[in-house]
Amino acid sequence: MKNLWNSIVNSFKSIHSWSDFAKKANLTIEVIRRIILYSLAGLLIIMSLAIGLGMGYVSALTNQVTVPTKHEMKTELQDVNNSATLYFANGEKVESLQKDLEGKKVSLSEMSPYLKKAIVSTEDSDFYRHKGVVPKSIFRAVISDVTGIGAQTGGSTLTQQTVKMQMLSSETTWKRKAVEIFLAMRVDKYFSKQEILQDYLNAATFGRNNKGQNIQGVQAAAQGLFGKNASDLNIAESAFIAGLPQSPSIYTPYDLHGKIKDDNSLGMKRKDIVLYRMYRDNQITESQYNSARKFDLNSDFQKPAKLSSKEIKYGYLYNTLTTQAQTILIKRLAKNDGIKYSDVIKDDNLYKNYSTQADNELHNKNYKIYSTIDKKLYDAMNSQVQQFKGNLGTVHSDDATDPTTGKAITVSEPVQNGSVLLDNKSGQVLAFVGGVNFKKSQLNHAFDTKRSPGSSIKPLITFAPAIENGLIGSQTMLADFKTSFNKYSPTDYGETIQNRFVSARETLEESYNIPSVNLYNYLLSQNVSSKKYMSKMGINLSDKEYKQLGITLGGTANGVTVLQQASAFSTFANKGVHVDPYVVAKVSDPAGKTIYQHKGSKSRVFTKQTSYIIKNMLHGVVTKGTASALSYEANFNTKNLFGKTGTSNDYRDNWFIGSTQGVTMASWIGYDNFYGNNYNLASNSTDINQELWAKMANAAYQEDKSTFKTSETFSKPEGVKSYKVDKETGTYTGSIGYNGITTKVNQHTANSLFYKGSPKNMSYDKFAIGAKSKNYKLFWDNYFGRSNGYAVVKQVGSNNKSTDELANENGSGRTSGFSNSTNSNASSEVVTNSSSSSTSNSNSQTNSTTSNGTSETGTGSGAGAGTGNGSTTGSDTSTGSTGSEGGTTSGTGDTGTTSGTDTAETPAAGA
Repeated sequence: MKNLWNSIVNSFKSIHSWSDFAKKANLTIEVIRRIILYSLAGLLIIMSLAIGLGMGYVSALTNQVTVPTKHEMKTELQDVNNSATLYFANGEKVESLQKDLEGKKVSLSEMSPYLKKAIVSTEDSDFYRHKGVVPKSIFRAVISDVTGIGAQTGGSTLTQQTVKMQMLSSETTWKRKAVEIFLAMRVDKYFSKQEILQDYLNAATFGRNNKGQNIQGVQAAAQGLFGKNASDLNIAESAFIAGLPQSPSIYTPYDLHGKIKDDNSLGMKRKDIVLYRMYRDNQITESQYNSARKFDLNSDFQKPAKLSSKEIKYGYLYNTLTTQAQTILIKRLAKNDGIKYSDVIKDDNLYKNYSTQADNELHNKNYKIYSTIDKKLYDAMNSQVQQFKGNLGTVHSDDATDPTTGKAITVSEPVQNGSVLLDNKSGQVLAFVGGVNFKKSQLNHAFDTKRSPGSSIKPLITFAPAIENGLIGSQTMLADFKTSFNKYSPTDYGETIQNRFVSARETLEESYNIPSVNLYNYLLSQNVSSKKYMSKMGINLSDKEYKQLGITLGGTANGVTVLQQASAFSTFANKGVHVDPYVVAKVSDPAGKTIYQHKGSKSRVFTKQTSYIIKNMLHGVVTKGTASALSYEANFNTKNLFGKTGTSNDYRDNWFIGSTQGVTMASWIGYDNFYGNNYNLASNSTDINQELWAKMANAAYQEDKSTFKTSETFSKPEGVKSYKVDKETGTYTGSIGYNGITTKVNQHTANSLFYKGSPKNMSYDKFAIGAKSKNYKLFWDNYFGRSNGYAVVKQVGSNNKSTDELANENGSGRTSGFSNSTNSNASSEVVTNSSSSSTSNSNSQTNSTTSNGTSETGTGSGAGAGTGNGSTTGSDTSTGSTGSEGGTTSGTGDTGTTSGTDTAETPAAGA
């Protein structure tokens, strides 16, 4: 370019005549012309490439978009003033979601002609001439967006705005804009201008009304602002409403409480702009324009009014279905954008964005959410809780400080309940109880609070894995003597020690702690991991927790939900297969298209042989163990019912989970302990919870007997082996040497069920898990007639209650003679003097050579930590104390979840 300029300059210097000047000037003009032509050509090529690339990009963005049918588009465009609807399993309506926008749909003929003219003149003066989009407006908006130069206009027509409101999310991405343009042209092709305008005027938002509600549609705007129908609006009123959509929150005359703002000048200026555009487009005369400008709108606005509240009948169900439907939509929205849900939940801003979009969809569009909840069963269970809640325990009142306002308030703490009724085969949640009073607490205690499971976790984490790996049979002996694992000293319920050998069956029936800890310690020493089983059942604990011996007593860091525990427990009823639980069965969009259908997920956890043995053992819990009261409290045959109780430290939590072949029902009771309180249940909470469980089960059974399948027996699968063993040692009968004399041991026998492995041969020692030499000596001395304190229950704590009182609190043997079980597998078969007879529940000696040791379980001292080598963590200063609940709770109380600490992971008492 410099050489070119120098050449031009030198050419002019060489001019000696007008003839030379003319020649040089023509040459210069030609050069400049060519430069301009080449520049224009280059620019044209660049623009062509840019347009081509842009069209290719738009094509790529829209190529993945599912092309909606005319019917689907019509449904979505006309879906206004609606919200999602929730349904029971039978299709009966639960409730419609609370709408974010108040409105009413009207036809175009029911709108003032001035209103229609005002909207078109203001929002899209070319509305009746374009084909859904205006290319120059889009180009201008793109240039403005890319360069940041010029007005920040969206370049959107009324058609595009309608598409955006009704068919797309509110995100502002290039992809959404491209899809918006594509759909706008399609809408313009299939629908008339009148139809599009009507849809827009019914869908657009117009700020707040005199009750503080967000309003949608011109009819709601006319009534909420001026107290009249849209058809009766005058020019000034029409212009004011037409100006609102550009910025409803700024131009609306009312605040969120329905009060008129002190300053509405911006709204009035916007109204005047709309009037001028109407006049400019010849929609109104000059006289009308001047008259409308002078109209006193401030005195025309409605006075504030009180908003009436709507009571939600099924509050817990409403919240549960709404939350789960929102998650389903978040996953769908993210998937449509090519983003993994796992990435969404890791990014707070991204999750908030999609959560807002999903929430808007549900509260403003006609989705349908179909649940698995059986209305009759749901009503039956919740009705029983309402009738029985006065018996659950003391309602505490206390002064507290509201964490939000900082004001002093009086709070009441009732005993809460969370219950779940689950279909074993399908995983469907048939019914649940979220709490005792939705108005006072919306916390869902069935799904959202995590509590220590106490001893209800024992079959899942310890006994089933032990049977699965051939480490025990149902009559394998476990030591229940005073023991210590490096300063961790577990005790049974009420800080007692049974001081004898206890069978695996009786350990579960009476829920003893020390034998369970000994067995779990043995699992660790044999490198058997409970983690793989628990994870498959939907309970995920940390590696650190699995190393704690107290985990077998429910000593988790954070606890489990009622739904998780019920679902895991149903694995046994389902012959070892876990089925993921679910509440939402199907979701359909406003066009009626199914966008979500639950797909069941199954996982083999235990063999059917292990599951049968566990069910057989846990049936004894109901017939003569810690839940024996159910034998007469239940109004249905319990011969095929099995279950497990659970109590955490200091009666903080109480559980009962029971299963038939058809269903599993779990019930938890306890205090939320909000505001730093530390309330515990009464000592008879086991009785109370079982009575509540029975009432709920009876009511549900009365509504639907077939679902329970109480007549279906636990058929013994091939591979389950039954061995006749000595009842006192759990081994084959045989002979031992005692004081130099060989003696045959076969006085009492029982049947022991095994999946893998077999009973050990008779021996003096090594027949019981967790036993020491002195324990064997104590046993054999007593066996051969010496009165030495064997099987005499010892109390190591400060509890002054008798062993009988402790046993009664925990339900042990309370129903002697009352069991309606006819299943011979309910108990061990006892053979005396080689004469076989199946024991009944009236025989308190069924699984023991003594009548002592019938109390239920508690916890030990210090931390529930320790592995096979006896290592511990946590507190180690309180020998014989009950410790703290499931990993301990934080100073603010266990308001839904319990926060574990590194220094006090103590086990929960297991009732």
